[in-house]
Amino acid sequence: MADDAPRRISRAITPLSTPAVDLPSPLRFPLKPDATTALVRAALDEDQAHQDLTSIATIAKEARARAKIVARTPGVLAGIALAIEAFRQLDPKVTLRIDAEDGTALERGTEILFVSGHARGILGAERVALNFLQRLSGVASLTAKYVAAVRGTGARILDTRKTTPGWRHLEKYAVRCGGGTNHRMDLAAAVLIKDNHIAALDGNVRAAIERARALAPAGTSVEVECDTLEQVDAAVGAGADIILLDNMTTDELVEAVRIVGGRAQTEASGGVRLETVRAIAETGVTFVSVGAITHSAPALDLALDFE
Repeated sequence: MADDAPRRISRAITPLSTPAVDLPSPLRFPLKPDATTALVRAALDEDQAHQDLTSIATIAKEARARAKIVARTPGVLAGIALAIEAFRQLDPKVTLRIDAEDGTALERGTEILFVSGHARGILGAERVALNFLQRLSGVASLTAKYVAAVRGTGARILDTRKTTPGWRHLEKYAVRCGGGTNHRMDLAAAVLIKDNHIAALDGNVRAAIERARALAPAGTSVEVECDTLEQVDAAVGAGADIILLDNMTTDELVEAVRIVGGRAQTEASGGVRLETVRAIAETGVTFVSVGAITHSAPALDLALDFE
């Protein structure tokens, strides 16, 4: 074999049907303790939390306080471990009481976390703790709305790789907290042949699938993005495991599902909104992928109140 000839990829690839990371529980926090510590430390350093001039100038060093984090609006909680770490780093002797775990449905006024310790430490950690909680809870909350919208259809809500750089594991964890399902974690986690891959092969869907089968590890799930019903027919005929139906109308989705006929799983994608997701799910697709749940989720309104 020539040096530049294709070789089968030896790296294991996780199929779409399972999480792209090894998590015994969907809600197991994805970062190891040292990674959590480093991430929170970087956030506190960025905020100069150890040099909080306002608190130093106005509050005695020995002053103590009690506070609680509460929900101002309904939603789903995610990221409590990061908030806890922020308070602990600024006051190692802080006392914490967790009243709501990740994945908890919050109502307005729900009490999430009680904090008792040095007032300066609580105030210094406040914004970092809330930033983590509000962002991740926002992702979980928006995901939960999509999951509720398709309930009873049999379709599952998938996330995408449209995540904040450096936060992917956290944001995909928040998706799980909201009841969603993770798509591939990264480019090495699965084969997903998209339009540009097909274009590079002069539009030959079958060739793309056959090449993936030849080079990817045996048993790897192969997904193919299709823009037309003709591509759907070609992809399922070539033995694709998952057909990604990109920016199709509901009528086209119904026809695509009919063409597939149970020979592969189907994923609807492209421009999905809360107002349209149920109609999309009712076409019979297996999955609906929604980039908005990570790239456009609004922060959940949470606050820290001193007692």
